[in-house]
Amino acid sequence: MFNVALAGLGWWGKIMVPQIKKSNKINVLKVVEPNAASTPGIAGYARTHGVELVTDLQAALRDPEIQGVVLCTPHTLHTEQIVAVANAGKHVFCEKPLSMNRADVLRAVEAVNRNKVALAVGHERRFEPPIIEAMRMIHAGEIGTPLQIEANFSQDKFLSLAADNWRLSTEEAPAGPMTATGIHLLDLSVGVFGEAAQVFASVKQLDSQLVNGDTLAIMLTFKKGGHALISAVLATPFDGRFAVYGSKGWVEVRDKTHPEAPEGWVLTKVIRGQPRVVKEYAPAPNVLANLEAFADAAEGRAPYPVPQSQMIANISALEAAIKSTQTGKIVDVES
Repeated sequence: MFNVALAGLGWWGKIMVPQIKKSNKINVLKVVEPNAASTPGIAGYARTHGVELVTDLQAALRDPEIQGVVLCTPHTLHTEQIVAVANAGKHVFCEKPLSMNRADVLRAVEAVNRNKVALAVGHERRFEPPIIEAMRMIHAGEIGTPLQIEANFSQDKFLSLAADNWRLSTEEAPAGPMTATGIHLLDLSVGVFGEAAQVFASVKQLDSQLVNGDTLAIMLTFKKGGHALISAVLATPFDGRFAVYGSKGWVEVRDKTHPEAPEGWVLTKVIRGQPRVVKEYAPAPNVLANLEAFADAAEGRAPYPVPQSQMIANISALEAAIKSTQTGKIVDVES
């Protein structure tokens, strides 16, 4: 069993602990929450799930039983925490985004590789069965040359957050929905096309109290060709869609519900000259599948499915998108 500590018992961290407890590959021994004393229910949560509660990440890193760390912490902390975990010789799984800019993600990846530990990222969409099938079709050439992506990930869960929640801060969410939901679609787009070349992004506060913006639109071009049109809204009920259009056909994956409480997906594919095919997918534990892929990589059973080059390309495009929302201009993606 691969033993980890989980840092950050916020909304998503509390979802991940019971997910890990279902596994026969990965187990959480410790949880790290610096604000435990001032957060009601944290101690009880730790007792309920049979994990030790500590308030300092270094305490987990000093524990020889801990082989890896799962980071569910605010975005701007990720780079320094990845470096610290890697320097302690522990493997690291980090929630998205890995970093907020290219320079930081390069520093994080360098620390991981220098210490010869595994790095994984919380892009669980890559582990959804219909997304896996869609990517297989695309890379096998079944829809021909990929031409354009249309993707949307919208939700209204953030409307109930307190105004001082870190997920709504200018520092942690400088482009509104970008780091919350748009980053997942950016990751999938990189998975199809590779490195982005240019980005134009616009974020607006149209009808909510979300001062960093509730409505985001992005257009990207890619070095190998193709476009991606990405939409993310934080002030409308859930909708999720990822579609790739190619020279021979297209494939689309639609979510039935928010991934927090999945009810499955619908995959539609259309190939020129063939009947439309629609396939229903039952819910699947894609969050756990990602964590178990991390454990497999850490213990040498299989490479982690998301290459580091794509992790870097995703953050490089993220940095350009944030700059574009701030300047109103098309921004070249650094490489």
